[in-house]
Amino acid sequence: MNPTLPLSLILAYVAVLAALGSAVGALATGRLPGAKGLMFLLLGASGAAAVAAGLTALASAPAGGELPLGLPWLPWHVRLDALAGFFLMVVGVVVLAVAVYGPGYVRDFEHGQDPLSVLGAFTGLFVAGMLLVVLADDAFLFMVAWELMSLSSYFLVVYQHEQAANRRAAFLYLLMAHIGALSILLGYGVLAAFGGGFAFEAMRGAALSPLWASVAFGLAFVGFGMKAGLVPMHAWLPEAHPAAPSHISALMSGVMLKVAVYGFIRFTFDLIGQIQWQWGVVVLIIGSISALMGVLYALMQHDLKRLLAYHSVENIGIIFIGLGLGLIFLATGHPVAGVLGLIAALYHTLNHALFKSLLFLGAGAILHATHERDLERMGGLLRRMPWTGFYFLIGCISISALPPFNGFVSEWLTFQTALQSWQLSGGVLRSLIPVAAAMLALTGALAAACFVKVYGVAFLGQARSRRVRRARPVTFGMRSAQGFLALLCLLAGIFPTSLLQWLNAVPEQLLGRGLSAATAHGWLWLTPVAPEMASYSAPIVLLALVLLWWLSALVLRRGRVRQVRRCDPWDCGFTDGLPTARMQYTATAFAQPIRRVFGLLFHVDEKVEREAGGMRHQLHVGDRAWELFYVPVAQRIQALSRRVTRLQRGNVRVYLGWSLGTLLVLLWLIS
Repeated sequence: MNPTLPLSLILAYVAVLAALGSAVGALATGRLPGAKGLMFLLLGASGAAAVAAGLTALASAPAGGELPLGLPWLPWHVRLDALAGFFLMVVGVVVLAVAVYGPGYVRDFEHGQDPLSVLGAFTGLFVAGMLLVVLADDAFLFMVAWELMSLSSYFLVVYQHEQAANRRAAFLYLLMAHIGALSILLGYGVLAAFGGGFAFEAMRGAALSPLWASVAFGLAFVGFGMKAGLVPMHAWLPEAHPAAPSHISALMSGVMLKVAVYGFIRFTFDLIGQIQWQWGVVVLIIGSISALMGVLYALMQHDLKRLLAYHSVENIGIIFIGLGLGLIFLATGHPVAGVLGLIAALYHTLNHALFKSLLFLGAGAILHATHERDLERMGGLLRRMPWTGFYFLIGCISISALPPFNGFVSEWLTFQTALQSWQLSGGVLRSLIPVAAAMLALTGALAAACFVKVYGVAFLGQARSRRVRRARPVTFGMRSAQGFLALLCLLAGIFPTSLLQWLNAVPEQLLGRGLSAATAHGWLWLTPVAPEMASYSAPIVLLALVLLWWLSALVLRRGRVRQVRRCDPWDCGFTDGLPTARMQYTATAFAQPIRRVFGLLFHVDEKVEREAGGMRHQLHVGDRAWELFYVPVAQRIQALSRRVTRLQRGNVRVYLGWSLGTLLVLLWLIS
């Protein structure tokens, strides 16, 4: 390695090499003692190096270089600027947590029929692919790394291939990943055609007409939006995330979706040149629909991992709301509001990586201890897994955007961006943005309701199954990884100004200006635009909550508290004993009022059947996107396939005739 390289690039190379080393080391798992520990140790080193490289890049000038790989006339170019550094840090934090969590979680796979070496090898390649996507400075390396990321994650989704549902989910994911990759490749092709090269530096100088710029933007938006899971291109996400092992689900939802967000920001804010406000309108509308539909579908789910997957659709929608607002304001000549929208999107990108990874690791701990994913079979887990319950509660509060945790800050910044719509002159835009803000507010309320359901049904009350009653706390490493992410959720919520000082480097390098007013009043006050317009102090909110808790405890301990009469709780009219688990409120019952109100948005199949022992209730809530977008396409493809099969007559003379006809057509086209 060249010793004159900048420190940030050296650390980034170390991160990539450590991830590849983890993949190689995993192949020895099962044959060499200690290979599993080495595999996760190298994965943790990759995450730590990525965090260090990202922080160094945020505090220094951009650094670039070439790798002795690629084609003879097209070497691989790498570049680490503030934007790449931020996403490198996001990847590294989650990878580090997964490396601590993994050894305890994969114990169930050590003696199973699915080899642990395969899981470890593709995990290392998956991480290396994501890191290389962020580092790529030309379209060739970007697409190679993108395919490495997609293919390795496909093998992780199909890891437990004995189950037909996992094979189906993996095939759907692979199909949509390659459709998205083709769209991204065509978008880069437009920029390369006008820029005269595949390097990003050449693309930045491309002179695009508004029409071709819009074509390139549309292709990129479809490609990256499909990978990110925007509605209606989200169909693969709720299928693939539950199928993968839980620590892989944390990487896919917490990190891989953010790599797609990185690609969209790089393409739109950096490479494509002049921004058009119409692009922002499209991004804002799709983002708002994704946020609302994602949380509504999550409310209907009883599978915990599937529910969390739909919440990824919701939060990706929130990120794109911020990006859409940023595009609108930048294109209409309001750079301060535009930078605020980009900052809000970046902040929520980090926040979602933290709390969604925490929740998926918590779901994995529950699955590891109980072998259950169905909420209707859980209950009472807080007494059996107190630390997991505590950390999961922090994740629930964070994703519900409640102060003083991190989810509140990024959504508050998004609202503050929307409140700048008065600066716009167009009546359509000034009307559209408040509607999007109202949809975001409704999304936040529904998210809070959803996680009240999740936590209440899973962790409170009584156990609903024998497996849950026998649950025990998970290993120290699994608890430590959850605690690490929970602590980061709290710190990112309490000290937003400190984080914004680091984040400010991204718009300064990308757009030429930052958001200095947000941190002008020190670490105590966050003032996104101006202190007289809006301000927020997370430390004061935390102090007020602590004082309120202390005063409440003081009153209860020293004040005059009425003597409580202890008796059996209300038993719903049953008089033959204490309440049982069957008398508890269920997840289905909790979501029933919302299902009635928004019933037209779902495909509801509900049946009530009489049985010898009473009544049997069956409910299936399907995704309307399948009926509207995917089923018609599948039917047309099947019809076309049936027509094509008519060519297979089983007659050699017919085949020779088709071959001769094809040859004549090709000769005519060439001549």
